[in-house]
Amino acid sequence: MSAPASAPHVPGDPTATISGRFRYGWIVLAVAAVAVLVGAGTRAAPGALLLGIQADTGWSIAQISFAGAAGLLLLGLGGPASGWLIDRFGVRRLTVGALLLTAAGMGGSALSRELWQLVLLFGLLSGFGAGLVSSSLGPVVANRWFLRGRGLAVGVFGASSSAGQLVFFPLLTVIAVAAGWREAAVAMAVLLLVLVAPVALLLREHPSDVGERPRGATAGTPVEPARADRGVMLRALRAPEFWLLAGTFFVCGATSNGLVGQHFIAHAVDHGFTPVAASGALAVMGAFNFVGTIASGWLTDRVDPRRLLLVYYAFRGLSLLYLPAIHDTLGVTAFAVLFGLDYIATVPPTVALVADTFGRRNVGIVYGWVYFAHMLGAAIAAIAAGVVRDSAGDYALAFVAAGWLAVAAGVAALTIRRPRPVAVPVPVRVDR
Repeated sequence: MSAPASAPHVPGDPTATISGRFRYGWIVLAVAAVAVLVGAGTRAAPGALLLGIQADTGWSIAQISFAGAAGLLLLGLGGPASGWLIDRFGVRRLTVGALLLTAAGMGGSALSRELWQLVLLFGLLSGFGAGLVSSSLGPVVANRWFLRGRGLAVGVFGASSSAGQLVFFPLLTVIAVAAGWREAAVAMAVLLLVLVAPVALLLREHPSDVGERPRGATAGTPVEPARADRGVMLRALRAPEFWLLAGTFFVCGATSNGLVGQHFIAHAVDHGFTPVAASGALAVMGAFNFVGTIASGWLTDRVDPRRLLLVYYAFRGLSLLYLPAIHDTLGVTAFAVLFGLDYIATVPPTVALVADTFGRRNVGIVYGWVYFAHMLGAAIAAIAAGVVRDSAGDYALAFVAAGWLAVAAGVAALTIRRPRPVAVPVPVRVDR
């Protein structure tokens, strides 16, 4: 009779065999993914509430976009800070603290009466808190708990992050239209606070904490150090691969979170759509993005990540070049589907290249800075698009420029030198 090999269970022993029983890693994956989804969902607020804030306060779109851009920049700074804090305080404490910080920023922003208050609370405070939970958390959890299926796990986190930003658009827009933008901000803060309890109770740091080892690891698989290599960022900064990864991810952020995430609703209203209809298109985008990013994770385990990045960026560029010509419901729905499929499908191949190049144990630190480049691009694009809209009267120039930039990023991704991948040992079945 064929059966999985077994051995006595030793609590805390990462080499213990656990074939045939449920892996706690799936619980960690699910809880962390929900935290990422809601934390990232707060970044939908600037785009969803932009018109409501303008009507309530009289501030210009460029001024309000500055608050949104500040949030995107701090979202990016949360990336390297997240990797550093996870190394020192652990995944669970980092996530609980990030949720509380983000809730404080969102709830406090409802009291804003001056632009600087909106920038500080709505932008900087909630943006940094969201960055702590939506940047390095997913890659760290995926690389600690999964060797086999790592790309798929990263895809789940990428889908959660981008879906959070897109799915919350219609929810926040409906609340803002029905009750006001301040009430929408408070509702988001309450949801963040509700998540604190399950995160505190269920998240664990390492598979060894529950007597397991990473999925796909065997007794002979080396155990990764608990902390990143000392001086890994100095090594990364000297590597051209880091700058290519950061540069292409800069374009990813500029063309997704910065441009479409912050300005799509305002652009759609310029073309005759209502805010609710435009947010509905973003919900469609979020649904297809969820599918696209998980599929990207599955493909990343099987296809050269550089080729995937070429396809994703080129496809995105063509979608953006097409957007200014859309004035009807069918066209905007088609754009939502096409753009949604690769909104953040770039995350799994980018994380895979970071892990393969700099080591799984260093993903939190190195990817944190790559993620900062992503959000720096988003912040610059958010401000630039607002200025273009106020000066030119529409967003056409911003979308066309972003489209060609995305195509160029796809070509640049092919030049990234990829180390030879290390084979992952797979548990075997033995007769006994």
